[in-house]
Amino acid sequence: MNEFGELHGKVVVVTGGASGIGKGIAQRFIAHGARVVIADIEETSLQNTAREIGAYPVRTDVSDRTSVQALAEATLKEYGRVDILCNNAGVGPMANISDMTLDDWQWLINVNLWGVIHGVHTFLPLLKQNAEGGHIVNTASIGGLATMPSLGGYSVTKFGVVALTETLALELQIAESNVNCTVLVPGPVHTNIQNSSRNRPKALHDAKLADVDLTEIPAMAELRWLEPDDVGDLIISAIQRKTLYCFTHPELFAPIESRFAQITSANLAAQSPSE
Repeated sequence: MNEFGELHGKVVVVTGGASGIGKGIAQRFIAHGARVVIADIEETSLQNTAREIGAYPVRTDVSDRTSVQALAEATLKEYGRVDILCNNAGVGPMANISDMTLDDWQWLINVNLWGVIHGVHTFLPLLKQNAEGGHIVNTASIGGLATMPSLGGYSVTKFGVVALTETLALELQIAESNVNCTVLVPGPVHTNIQNSSRNRPKALHDAKLADVDLTEIPAMAELRWLEPDDVGDLIISAIQRKTLYCFTHPELFAPIESRFAQITSANLAAQSPSE
């Protein structure tokens, strides 16, 4: 497959593209000459962003497979192809697992995990049809490789996104496919994720999850916060290099490293059980 070094004319679909990381990704692709479709559940924000950055808007609920299928059909109707898919839409409210309701679980899983599954299921066949190949980017989180208190539900979904992407990468490699994939592992980025509940379905009303503005937590506020455009540049670099993992904050690897160390230690102990 081509290295995607030349992005001019490529067709890129970005879910959650009306704001935050999705908007930043879309803006950077447009700056490289790509034709970008942004998908989002918020109609007003979607249309405003599309006009602002020059993207093609398609209102989409990623938790609904028929809505994602309609997104694919709209993309093909407008541009006749798709080259890159960024499954970026997500929500991130917080609560202890012991407090979460089944409605909470359903909402998180529907958006964060099913949204990615729907995207891969719908768009992968289209990407495989491209003679020039294609690329899928799935947005996970540091919380998809390490666990943190009050983010258990979120981490369950993001661990799933990591597992899906890693497995897909292996299968595509075995098949000698011309499609590649990347899992985005972002740390602190200025987005609207602290207002996730604005789009929670009314039917899933039994809620214990709460939106939290991480910038108001002293320990978090002291970290290096990126702008969405910065993440867009990292994604483009990862696609061009065919990198499986795209970390935005390598300096925050310690919790992941600690988890790996615990696993390694437990494995060594299992090999030499005490008498």
